[in-house]
Amino acid sequence: MEFLGLRTLIYPTVNLDEAKKWWKDFLGIDPYFDEPFYVGFNVGGYEIGLNPGAAMEYGPVTYIGVKSMVEALEKAEASGASVVSPAEDVGDGIEIAHLISPTGERFGLIVNPNFKTE
Repeated sequence: MEFLGLRTLIYPTVNLDEAKKWWKDFLGIDPYFDEPFYVGFNVGGYEIGLNPGAAMEYGPVTYIGVKSMVEALEKAEASGASVVSPAEDVGDGIEIAHLISPTGERFGLIVNPNFKTE
């Protein structure tokens, strides 16, 4: 089971338009993906995403890149993690899952065949 490193950081937001404007101004770049359900910025080959549908009470979620979601979930559960949201295809070949470690940290796993580091 190989981990590919940190890939994506998703921030929940209550006002997507305001958040998009702030991040665009701050980063000095336009989002590469801009839809009413998600806005994504490519920051040096890593993604900062804004999600108006994400649970605010959990705060940001960092996703660890993996090659195989099945293997990663098996390893996580065997290590004591609990699956909060099972693997889900979110489009474009991207698959995500949300977990919580046995010590309470929330994190995500992501398979993203489109991800390219710089």
